[in-house]
Parts: sequence; structure tokens; C-alpha cells
Amino acid sequence: MTKDNYSLTTEFILMGFTDHPELKSLLFVVFLTIYVITMVGNLGLVALIFMECHLHTPMYVFLGNLALMDSCCSCAITPKTLENFFSKDRSISLYECMAQFYFFCLAETADCFLLAAMAYDRYLAICSPLQYHTMMSKKLCIQMTTGAYTAGNLHSMIHIGFLFRLTFCGSNQINHFFCDILPLYRLSCVDPYVNELVVFILSGSIQVFTIGSVIISYFYILLTIFKMKSKEGRGKALSTCASHFLSVSIFYGSLLFVYVQPHSDKDEDKDLPVAIFYSLVIPLLNPFIYSLRNKEVINAMKKIIKKML
Repeated sequence: MTKDNYSLTTEFILMGFTDHPELKSLLFVVFLTIYVITMVGNLGLVALIFMECHLHTPMYVFLGNLALMDSCCSCAITPKTLENFFSKDRSISLYECMAQFYFFCLAETADCFLLAAMAYDRYLAICSPLQYHTMMSKKLCIQMTTGAYTAGNLHSMIHIGFLFRLTFCGSNQINHFFCDILPLYRLSCVDPYVNELVVFILSGSIQVFTIGSVIISYFYILLTIFKMKSKEGRGKALSTCASHFLSVSIFYGSLLFVYVQPHSDKDEDKDLPVAIFYSLVIPLLNPFIYSLRNKEVINAMKKIIKKML
């Protein structure tokens, strides 16, 4: 069959979760609640860090940008998901699909580098406390943050560019709740091997680099902590790393499961619950993971609440 005989697809249908009206209403309430809490939590954390001068340190600058990217990820996915619960056609155009994936990929990639930057920041703070302010300068902090956004933008643009080599001419039903790139490849009439290889190489390289940076940082952090004679010092050092380590483990674990392991059509059903976890649950949890265990953030919140009252 020649290309001229194809009925080219320029619009897709996001199949979502269910067709049962009762479940749709329940899921709408659940996802709306998650979305509201995510946006309030993350944007509230960004505002708190911006307003409080004593939180204008590298660790909180990275944390504020992480919260901003989590908000971006949620905004890219959840509004369309909520709309589709009661939409009759649940359609999304190819260019809307690309835009949705672009912002999602930008946020997830930037998160990888920001988490690595936070690990390096903790390494300097614990292993080289006397040189910390010299080594982790304002300039370096800005460079690392800018690098995270630049890497996210480039990573997204490369995948979007490679999408143009594909032709969609068969089924237009995406078995997902947003335009993730792997379910989109399954609908291509052109062999997506090159695209999948690019995903594997780029995603694998980014995760190897950033996870490697985190592991090396924590290796030296743990060595330094074990050498500390004071139990109080050990406890304080561990508490400053606990939230970040928990967030890193959850985030990278879910991304590795989806994007770096070999895929087949049989894996399609596994993608949905994992995608819910890394695209919706992690952005929901992060502000609470970092806030509830952080005395400086809690004290800043109390201070602002007192001013408001």
C-alpha cells in the first residue's frame, strides 16, 4: 500500500480509564482533588521560598524549581484528563498531543537534573561544610538550574522532531490518559524502531548520568556520616538527606520502569498505573515530603500564617 492510499490520522482519542459513568464521576473527583492539592502544594512552596529571604539558599532554590516543574507536569496532563471524563469524543489533535508531551518531557527531564543538583548540594553541605558557600556559589546554582531547564527543552525537542518521521494511518485510539510517547509509537504505520532507540539512548543516558551523580554523592555523604562521632550530628545529617533520598527513589524507580526497560505490546497494560504514579502521584507527594520533614519550611509557614492572622 502506498502512502497516498493511507487515511492519515491527525487526531487521536485518549481512551483514559473507563467508560462506566459511575466510575467516571468518582475518578473525576479523585483526579480533581489530586490536581488542586498538587497545584496548591507546589505553587505554595514556590511562593514560600520566594517570599522568605532565609530560604534563598541553593537547596531551596533547587527545591522551588522542582516544585515549579511538578506544577508544569500536572498542568500539562490533568486538565485534559479531567475534561475527557465527560467529553463524548475524548479527542486530541496531533499538535496538541505534541505540546502535551513537550511540557511533560520538559518537566520530567528537568526534575532529573534538579534532583541530581540537590544531591550534589547535600554532598557539599555535609562533606565540605567549610567550603560550602564558596563551592556552591550563587553563580553555580544559577548555572545548574539553567542547565536543568536547557536539558529538558532539548530532550523534549529531539523527541518531538523525531515524531515528524512517523505516519499515523490506522487506529487513532491511544490506550492512555495523556499523550505519552510510547503509546503513540504503537499507532505508527512507520516502524518506530529509530524513535524507540532514541528514547532508550537519551532517557537511559540522562538517567545514568543523574542517578550516577546521586549515587556518588550519597556514597560520600554516608562515608562522612559514619565517620561522625556525634550522634546528634549524624541524626541531623541524615534528616537533611532523608526527604531527598525518598523522592529520588520513587521518581527514578518509576521512570526506569517505563522508559528504559525493553518494551513490547504486552507491556501496554503496565504503563497506565506506573504513569499515574510518576505523572500525578509524585508531583502530589513532593511538596509534602520536603515540607513536613523540614523545620525551616515549617517555621516559615508558621511565620506567614501569623502575619496573615
